[in-house]
Amino acid sequence: MARDRGRTEHDEGGFTLLEVLLAIALLAIALPVLLGLRNFDLGLEERAAELTAATLLAQEKLLETELSGQYAIGETSGEFLPLPLGTQTTVQAVPRAVGYRWKRMIAPTPLELVREIRIKISWLRGELEESVEVSTYVFAGRSTF
Repeated sequence: MARDRGRTEHDEGGFTLLEVLLAIALLAIALPVLLGLRNFDLGLEERAAELTAATLLAQEKLLETELSGQYAIGETSGEFLPLPLGTQTTVQAVPRAVGYRWKRMIAPTPLELVREIRIKISWLRGELEESVEVSTYVFAGRSTF
């Protein structure tokens, strides 16, 4: 009994209404911020995937140009074929690079036998057009080996 004399109503275990309301207020502030960061992260991941795909497509088109050995000065453009060059026709065609377009620009340089090849890959991301561009220089002369 001596122990119970010093206890009041406020000494009981548990949380007060003010503590509960404060915890709920903190959650109400933190959760939307965290969910917004998650959505932002998903958007960044999607953009990184698009940039990676565009870079690989640009490298493919650049290699295709180099292997053709034809470096006529000018500009050409188009869409990607359902099958990349060198693929066997027994493979079932799966749509690839949907929404991506390419533009190839071959320009002269101050050196007569050297050409600059620029490949630009573009695609729509929402309302905006995104693009990636790669370039290289090639020897356009005839070899006499």
